[in-house]
Amino acid sequence: MKNQIKYIAALLFGILFVVTACTDKFEYMNTELGAYTPDKQIADSKYGNKMYFNTIQRSIYFNDPAPGGTDWTFQTMQNLNVDMFAGYFHDMASKFTDMNSTYNLNDGWNGTNWTYTYQYGVSALNKSMDANVNCKPYLALCKIYKVAMLHRLADQYGAILYSDFENYIPESQEKVYTAMFADIDQALSWIDESTQEGIAQEIIDNITKFDILMKNDKTLAHYAKWANSLRLRLAMRISNVNPKQAATEVTKALQDPHGLIETNAENVAVFADGSNYKNPLGTIGLSWWEVYMNASMESFLVGYNDPRTNKYFTPSVGGTEGLDASFKPRFDYKGMQKGIPQGFNYNTPAECNHYKYHSRSTIQITTDAPLMTASEVWFLRAEAKLREFTGANESVQNCYEKAVRLSFEQWGATNADEYLQSNSQPSDYKDVFFESNDMKAVSTITPKWDENASKEVKLERIITQKWLALYPEGAEAWAEQRRTGYPHLFKVLTNHSNGLIDTNKMVRRLPFPSGLASSFPDLYQQLVGALGGADNGGTDVWWSVGKNNF
Repeated sequence: MKNQIKYIAALLFGILFVVTACTDKFEYMNTELGAYTPDKQIADSKYGNKMYFNTIQRSIYFNDPAPGGTDWTFQTMQNLNVDMFAGYFHDMASKFTDMNSTYNLNDGWNGTNWTYTYQYGVSALNKSMDANVNCKPYLALCKIYKVAMLHRLADQYGAILYSDFENYIPESQEKVYTAMFADIDQALSWIDESTQEGIAQEIIDNITKFDILMKNDKTLAHYAKWANSLRLRLAMRISNVNPKQAATEVTKALQDPHGLIETNAENVAVFADGSNYKNPLGTIGLSWWEVYMNASMESFLVGYNDPRTNKYFTPSVGGTEGLDASFKPRFDYKGMQKGIPQGFNYNTPAECNHYKYHSRSTIQITTDAPLMTASEVWFLRAEAKLREFTGANESVQNCYEKAVRLSFEQWGATNADEYLQSNSQPSDYKDVFFESNDMKAVSTITPKWDENASKEVKLERIITQKWLALYPEGAEAWAEQRRTGYPHLFKVLTNHSNGLIDTNKMVRRLPFPSGLASSFPDLYQQLVGALGGADNGGTDVWWSVGKNNF
C-alpha cells in the first residue's frame, strides 16, 4: 500500500508540474524565440515525440516497463479483474482464487489501472500536448488517444479526472462522456484544418514513424476513421441512459465524410510483431500459466461448435495420475468457473491444482492487442439500426452477419456462412472433478438471425456475438455486458463480498484506489460525490441503468 500511495502522490503532483512548466516554456518560445515555424514543427515531430508516443500508446492496452517491469502491470490492471468479470478468462493459481474471483475485491490489483494510467499515460499525454501546442495534426492524435485511454477508465471506475488535471477536478461519468464527444469533434476539426492548410507531409510522417497502433495506414485519414468509430462506440454506450444524445452522436459518426473502420485492414491494434511492444497476455498465459478459459466462454464456444474456438484457446490436456487420468478422454476444451476454491498449492504452475490442464489462451507476445476492429463497428451499426438511431440504408441483419464474418476473417476461421445458419445453443457447464459445481446453460440464444424475434432478443443475439468477437479485449466486453446484460454469464459460486456485490448483478465497477481516501481525502470525497453512490463493486456506473430502453 505504501508504494501505491507513493505512485498516486507522484501522479497528482507530477501532472501539475508538467502542465505549468511546459506552458511557461512554450510561452517563452513563442514570444522570445519567434513563431513556431514549420521548420521547428518538423524538428519537434522528428526528435521530440518518440518517448511520449511510446508511453501513450503502450498505456491504452498497458504494457510499459516504467512501473518496474512489464506484464504483471497488465495482469493487475486488467487480467485479474475486468477480463475475468467479462467472462473471458480465469486464473487457476490458488493464491488468487479467494480474491476477485469470489468478489473479495483486491485493492492492490484493482487500483493499479487508475494509478498507472494517470502516472504514465496521462502524464505523457500532457507533456506531449504541451510540447506541440501549435501542431494541429499531433494535437488531433493526442485528443484521440485521450478518449481511447480514459473512456476505459471511466467505464471501470465511474467518476474520473478528465478535463482538468491541473486543478484535480473530478467529473461524473456523464460529464466525462460529454467532454469526450467534444474532444472527438476537436480532433476531427484539427485533422480537417491540417489537410486544408497543407501541413507538410514530412511533419505527419515524422509523427507517425513511432506509431505502433496503425499497422497498415499511418495517416490522419485513418485516425479520423478511428475517431468516428470511437464516437459510435461511446454513443451506443449511453443509448439506455441518454438515447437522444446517443442518436445525435450516431448520426455524426455515420455521416462524417472520413468514414468508419469497415475492413480488417483498417483495424486499430497495438501491434506487437516488429515493434518494441509485446502482448502481456502472451507472457501471463503461456509463460506463467495464468490465463485460462472461463466457463462462460466454454459454454458459448463449445455449445456453438464455434470455428474460432481453437483460435482463442488451446485444447485441454489430461494428466497421468489420480483424478487427472480420466480428464482428457472427456473434454476437448474446458473452462473454469468463477468462485471455485480450486487450489491445492502454488509452488509451481504444474503443481497449482487439478485445473491446470484446462484450456489456456492462445495469445502470444507477438499477437497484436486489438483496440478497435471492423467487426465491432459493424455490430455497433447493427445495434444503432435496431434502436432506430439511423436512417442508413442497411438492415440490422446484414450488419450483424457482416460483423460475424469479419470476426471469422480476422481470426482466420472458416465456415462463417454455415455458422450463421446454426441453431446451436450454449452448452451446460460440467465441472471436471466436482459435480456439485455443474451449472445449466444460462442462455438459449443461437447464432442464426431471426427477423421475427423481439428487439430484446435481437439485441441479445447481437451482443452475444459481439462479446465473442471482442475477444480477448475484456475491458470493452465487460462494459457491454454491464450495459446490456448480455451475454448471460454464469454467476459466481462463492461470493465473499460481505453483501456489497449482488451475486445476480455481478461486479458493476472497480472501487477507487484506497490510497486516495487516506492521502487525498478531499479529492476522494469529490470523486465519490461525482460517482453518485457508494465506492464499492456493487454500485452501477452512470450508463448502466439495468434495462434496455427501446
